[in-house]
Amino acid sequence: MEPDAGHILLIEDNPGDADLVRLRLEEGMSDVRVNCVPRLSDALASLDVETPSLVLLDLNLPDSHGAATFHRIMQKAPHVPVVILSGHNDEALAINAVHQGVQDYLVKGDITSKQLERAVRYAVERQAILRSLEITRKQQIEFKNRFLSHISHELRTPLTCIHQYVTLLLDGLAGPLAPNQTDHLKTALKSVNQLHAMIRDLLEATRADSGKLRVEPRCIDVGELIQQAVAMMGPAAAERRLALEAMPDQTIPLVYADPGRVIEVLINLIDNAIKFTPPEGAVLVKAEIVETDPTLVRLSVSDSGRGIPAELLPQVFDRLYQDPGAVDNNRTGLGLGLYIAKEIVTLHGGSMWVASQPGSGSTFSFTLPLFSLAKLLLPVITYQERLRDSIVLVRVELTPRANSLGGSWKETCQRCLELLRRCIFVDKDLVLPSTGSGPGETFFVVASTDMAHVDIMMERIRNQMSALPRLKTSGTLRVTVEKILDRPPAIREVWKSKLGWSLIASPTSSSTVLPANKPSKKRRNTRMRTENKTAGQPLTRPKIMVVDDDPDLRHALSLRLRANNFETVNVGDGYSAIALAKKERPQLIILDLGLPAGGGFTVLKNLRRYPALADTPVIVLTARDPEGNEKQTLESGAIAFFQKPADNDELLGVIRASLQAGGWGRALPPPA
Repeated sequence: MEPDAGHILLIEDNPGDADLVRLRLEEGMSDVRVNCVPRLSDALASLDVETPSLVLLDLNLPDSHGAATFHRIMQKAPHVPVVILSGHNDEALAINAVHQGVQDYLVKGDITSKQLERAVRYAVERQAILRSLEITRKQQIEFKNRFLSHISHELRTPLTCIHQYVTLLLDGLAGPLAPNQTDHLKTALKSVNQLHAMIRDLLEATRADSGKLRVEPRCIDVGELIQQAVAMMGPAAAERRLALEAMPDQTIPLVYADPGRVIEVLINLIDNAIKFTPPEGAVLVKAEIVETDPTLVRLSVSDSGRGIPAELLPQVFDRLYQDPGAVDNNRTGLGLGLYIAKEIVTLHGGSMWVASQPGSGSTFSFTLPLFSLAKLLLPVITYQERLRDSIVLVRVELTPRANSLGGSWKETCQRCLELLRRCIFVDKDLVLPSTGSGPGETFFVVASTDMAHVDIMMERIRNQMSALPRLKTSGTLRVTVEKILDRPPAIREVWKSKLGWSLIASPTSSSTVLPANKPSKKRRNTRMRTENKTAGQPLTRPKIMVVDDDPDLRHALSLRLRANNFETVNVGDGYSAIALAKKERPQLIILDLGLPAGGGFTVLKNLRRYPALADTPVIVLTARDPEGNEKQTLESGAIAFFQKPADNDELLGVIRASLQAGGWGRALPPPA
């Protein structure tokens, strides 16, 4: 709603002051329309109907006093300038309001028409400048995001090509290598992986700047995550002759956090500790309850390195920070790892800091919230500090079919969770954190309704999820409901019997939730979607069509596929790919998205139009950012999404699993 240039909203409960201000406005300004209301509630209602060009606000109203008054107005109309009308005894509060975003303040009794006209004009002009600056800032961020996305795309394709040819040589697919040749190629591959990590960090930092970093909290055993991180980094520590040890407190209750993101933070901190600790040193990873706040757990990574000078400690979490005294291979990144790690911790509601003494090592610590069922439930099961009259527990069970691929099923469950959250009232219902640790997934919804009306919600859930194509082909859905009695003791018993939880999480609870698939050190951008395939394929070598506009990369992929006993055909643009697919009838397609003459999405759309090709599995291998593209790719019919450069073993594993799901079974050639 655009503001009315001649409309001023005056919020003043004193009729005499209101008349005086209205008179001064009319004396100093022509074509002004003043709408005067005596209460904050009236002002908020007025802002719903019409947006003024400016608000004149008294801080002491019958239904609001002090700072809360202007905070409510600024929250309701953030782009409308506010000028405070202050009494002599609250001038300090008015000045404080200016520091918090109010444009100006005027003292009642001393207002002249000229002063009021000038204050109004300057306030409107300053607000317009601030809004223009904010729009410009957002445009710059968007331009930077597009620029970095484009640059990363252009870098990933040649990087993938280098990666493919180096690994072809190292895997012996181009003939035997001398020992020194192997060493040189391993050095080249290490540099390729470092460059890939830099590109990934650059994009993650950009997402952090624009507020696009995402976390999906679950109930997790933080001790298990620490053990995983230590196991992943063990070889790197052994190579530098370092002792890497984990010491989590086994009595820590469950933590409410995103397991993949927590692993990412731990890996970053352990990797830094290894890089900056001399041989024969030690790195220790600990977890313990925060003594001063038992609702938090503190994780820390300590090393016996040379430490950080005191004057540099405030800078270590800055973007692009690198240790100026680093030597050897300790400056191999962009200096974004700690910045990203701190942003991830902040998204969880925690904090991160470092303590260090030169010559005595460093300790990086961060906090995460403990899981509290009572804290999550309180806003839902109570209203105006009283327990709601009726509460029900809706159970949504997802069960995978026998031929479902792991990555595909995980993506299907995530999509179902997103749909489930849209089917509830956010102020009255709650989707509890996932409790699934087996092949299936079970979600619980605590709903503030009764058995007579819950059918509406259940039908909405069934309709939304049943319409999801991926669930139709890869799993089954079951939605049930149970009534929860309206007495707190009874509620506790239901949590224990139905969910395996108590209101205060216990480390011995039978519902300990661990990530279904342990995260790897590399954050592989792989998601799969499975379709029903037709059995009875001829028992020959499967034919794979490689569609990519880079001829060198097409050649490298073909060499690897043929070395693994697959037949290949190659093509470099979208429309040629469609024509060749009709002619060759490949059993699987590896598809880039950024193609000339018809992009990857055009190819996917056209493949589904031809009955003979509609069920052909398509694996997308692209340099594009997974953000947005991954979801669109899977919804367009692809079975998997890989971002370049992909892990060769993982790519081949998905190819074999996809062909086996399509009826090839034992007819597949053995791996090279």
